[in-house]
Amino acid sequence: MAEQQGVRLNKYLAECGICSRREADRLIDSGKVKIDGRIASMGDRVTDRNEVQVHGKKVQSSRKRVVLAFNKPVGVTCTEKDPHAKITITDYMKYPIRVTYAGRLDKDSEGLIIMSNDGDLIQKMTRAVNKHEKEYIVKVDKAINDEFLKKMGGGIYLKELDATTRTCNIQKIGTYTFRIILTQGLNRQIRRMCQYCGYEVKQLKRVRVMNIELGKLKEGTYRELYGEELEELYRQCVEDHGKNS
Repeated sequence: MAEQQGVRLNKYLAECGICSRREADRLIDSGKVKIDGRIASMGDRVTDRNEVQVHGKKVQSSRKRVVLAFNKPVGVTCTEKDPHAKITITDYMKYPIRVTYAGRLDKDSEGLIIMSNDGDLIQKMTRAVNKHEKEYIVKVDKAINDEFLKKMGGGIYLKELDATTRTCNIQKIGTYTFRIILTQGLNRQIRRMCQYCGYEVKQLKRVRVMNIELGKLKEGTYRELYGEELEELYRQCVEDHGKNS
């Protein structure tokens, strides 16, 4: 992975699947990273011959790039460490090497999450400026009408977040059910939007992230992405990152 003369420490941590480069910079700046026993500095370079520690634990270099599609069940929390969470996503999956998530789903929601040890990929997928599509199927507590669809699709100011949702594609697919495609990821966005319109979400499932579809993947299971599907995911990330960098 690392070249003979070394790579920048933040890139190395991202390639090892520890975190994104931006998060690595924060860890380094706060003194949480060590190289061969000394506290690392911003701009340090390392090779696979160096011993790198994060929070006192040795970083295991992994040359294999892993990208997974995971069908998260309701009740699983998208966090790696939380003493208040009954079960975290990493505990639930128990994947043999460390992977983390690209975009959260709240505990009460279910469906597709992309997991990877590629920190750069995760960073590009989660950057709001890239406007990557995420598709959901949502069931609410009241019959859906045209006014609701117009409000949801036209953009809603969420006072508690001091943010206005982007216009989005929304389609009624049942009396109480709709399909919605978002290009941003505000905290509990769909639930907040529905609440603004006087509705309550009863079920929320993410069925697509960019070109990756949930399909028939069973709840609580994952599959490895490879071939053309994975190449297309990377292609979209690289193109969108280039447009907005």
